[in-house]
Amino acid sequence: MVSDSLSPHLPVTDRTRHRRLREQGSLDRAELEAILDAGFVCHLGVVVEGHPLVVPTVYGRDGRRLYLHGSVASRSLAGGTLVCVTVTHVDGLVLARSVFEHGVNYRSAMVHGTARKVTDPEEKLAGLRLLSEHAAPGQWSYARRPNRRELAATTLLALSLEEASVKIRTGAPDDGDGPDAELGLWAGVLPLTSAWGAPVTDPALPPNTPVPGHIARREGTRHG
Repeated sequence: MVSDSLSPHLPVTDRTRHRRLREQGSLDRAELEAILDAGFVCHLGVVVEGHPLVVPTVYGRDGRRLYLHGSVASRSLAGGTLVCVTVTHVDGLVLARSVFEHGVNYRSAMVHGTARKVTDPEEKLAGLRLLSEHAAPGQWSYARRPNRRELAATTLLALSLEEASVKIRTGAPDDGDGPDAELGLWAGVLPLTSAWGAPVTDPALPPNTPVPGHIARREGTRHG
């Protein structure tokens, strides 16, 4: 697997050019990587048999590629076709003085390209490790790793991170200096945050089975 990073600046292509709200766009690859690292569920958009499908799935990445996981029975993971993968984080509601000016503070990324089905056994195992460690750091070493039968039943797609688009919106409503400012209405941001809760032990486990440290430490923290 290639591990060296791509250019620090995202290229502008016809698919990634920001046509609306350009001030919210970014060409900083570090911001793309931060958005990807802050989540672990993406939406894969692909056309299958002439019909569009948008499928939620988990992912992981290295410096050059995004890896997507699914079942061999999934029609959306056939590979060899153009896809669009999105990751979005909602950071708060922007509540303005008028409904028209309401909005959302968010961070979003779109990755475009042709998805490649991973067939090399070593790359497949390494990609699954990236995916597992991205969602639950430390779990790959703790849990039993996939056997040959399980690997055969699993599809892994690789998608280059070369062509991507980033948009970020932060801050207060935009109508603070407009005519609606005279209405005397409250306006501002209602933040939205999420954090991991306390681990819930499988009732099938023997009593007093300890929660592993790499899981217990995540309680109260945010992903990424």
